[in-house]
Amino acid sequence: MSQPPGPLRPEQQHELVRQIGAVLTGQVPPGWRQLRVEYRAAGRHIEADLLVTAPDGLPRTLKPHPEAVRLLGVLRAGMYQPGHGTWLGATLVFDPAQPPDVDFGRPDLEPPFRRQPPPIGFQDELRFFPRAEEQIPGWLRERAGLPSPAPPPIPDGPVRTPHVYDGVDASGRPVIRRQPLVPVEIERVLAYLDAAPVILASRSNGSDAFAPDRTDAVPMNFRTDGVWAWPGAVAYYLREHGVPPDPDLVTHIRARRFTPPSEVSAEATVLALAAITGERL
Repeated sequence: MSQPPGPLRPEQQHELVRQIGAVLTGQVPPGWRQLRVEYRAAGRHIEADLLVTAPDGLPRTLKPHPEAVRLLGVLRAGMYQPGHGTWLGATLVFDPAQPPDVDFGRPDLEPPFRRQPPPIGFQDELRFFPRAEEQIPGWLRERAGLPSPAPPPIPDGPVRTPHVYDGVDASGRPVIRRQPLVPVEIERVLAYLDAAPVILASRSNGSDAFAPDRTDAVPMNFRTDGVWAWPGAVAYYLREHGVPPDPDLVTHIRARRFTPPSEVSAEATVLALAAITGERL
């Protein structure tokens, strides 16, 4: 597998769960009370257990049918989210005449493997289902033998703030004089803008300068990557109206290869707050 498949729609996910239940039901004797399948994977390392509650109420362990294991792998791959990975462990419980109870573990959690996968398993996991640097939890980085991320830089000058737009016209409407982003960059820029930590926020939202009837739409918060600090309006206007961010901020994001730092130092946060509030340090 070199590229993860396209995402499954919710109805496709439900259909796969139904098929898994049908396969498991077909391999157990009539009268069963409950089927519980646990699935764990990292790259090519796969573990699957089936616990069957028999008519006498006693649980018995079986090896799940290979087709059920294959379908679970299809389901896992189809739930991959670009940059965020996919779950590594899931539990599906089937009861007669009841909807299945499905628990997909979070992509940042390590499942309780029976046998610890080798480093190549976790390396394959990151190759099959690529993650942005900030989405690789410490345990997965360690299991895959990856180096620890570099500490966040301390700015050597003032933290910069962007121009949300380029001015207003005679009627007070915002004016944009910027080159639009190419389509393939829009989601990557948005992901960067949304990944940085919030350092200042309001409980209320502001009005949309491009759609004045939206009076409670624009997030009133600020984020920083330690070099720039930007208001929530930057991502909002890009997402809602296609307004590209300040060109200098875009250049900075490109130079970072669209990968925000996993954390921002306390010193950088203080400088960012000073840039936002106009306070002198």
